[in-house]
Amino acid sequence: MTVVGMILCAGLGTRLRPLTGRCPKPAVPVCGVPLVRYTLGLLHGAGVRRVVVNVHHLPERMAAEARAAAAALGLELLVSREPVIAGTGGALRQARPLLAGADVVVVVNGDVLFDLALGGALTAHAASGALATMALLAMPPGGRYAAVELDEGGRVRRIAGRFGPGGPGLTSWHFPGVHLLSPALLDLIPAEPFELDVNRHVYPPLMARGLVRGLVTTGYWNDLGAPDRYLAANLDVAAGRVPLHRFGLAQPAGLAPDAVVEAGAQVKEAVIGAGCRVPAGARVERAVLWPGTVLAPGEAVVDAIAAGPLRVPARAD
Repeated sequence: MTVVGMILCAGLGTRLRPLTGRCPKPAVPVCGVPLVRYTLGLLHGAGVRRVVVNVHHLPERMAAEARAAAAALGLELLVSREPVIAGTGGALRQARPLLAGADVVVVVNGDVLFDLALGGALTAHAASGALATMALLAMPPGGRYAAVELDEGGRVRRIAGRFGPGGPGLTSWHFPGVHLLSPALLDLIPAEPFELDVNRHVYPPLMARGLVRGLVTTGYWNDLGAPDRYLAANLDVAAGRVPLHRFGLAQPAGLAPDAVVEAGAQVKEAVIGAGCRVPAGARVERAVLWPGTVLAPGEAVVDAIAAGPLRVPARAD
């Protein structure tokens, strides 16, 4: 079975601004490793050998980060350029020539860190006969995410409360950003509108036919979509709360080997990147310092991300 991956990397990353003015969201460093490297490692571990990324915002930087990470894993990396953002469905339509020959396409949102047992998910998708399988998790406590609703047979019947036929006795789940698609589904993506969403424009007519299924799973998940979520992901990785073997990564140190923390500085629950300097009297707590960041004497970076001259508070939405 030929499995091809597609990582959605074209978004603007508006909720993570101003950090995403410097770096595309799927390339932000998580404990010194670009986020896209985690997703590529997940795909590689499941036997994927060809991956497509779509790019729009800071496209050259995004493409370069993805290529470097893919090369380190021995993956073939193809780039689908989107001068105009095409949405999830439109991205698949635009990248169709690069996906040729796939028996299954695994589509992953570029801003998620998700410990998915992908091999098992691929087996379940193949056995289901569905055109699409959505990986699902229990709704995070306090989460305000749009629900995916399943019937007793595991078929998706409604998304976001209004897309799909619905029905009685449905259960609500959280969609963490991974689809497994049979190639026949790509034939059903319409040419118009140019920007279209898989969940809203492609799946609804298929739900009534039982061709979109949900696979309820477990595992660490974080969408890194906003500063507080990004900070939490870094601290979780540094503390060993993320099973990095799934991504083909070793446990990183919270302090890069060439970072300098002077005597008299206070550092607690922090990720400090390569080339950083924390001078005497500075305080860094529950924080991330991007590579090359230099703090001022006596400066405090608490519950925040420091990226060069930027200081971004990590407040919840």
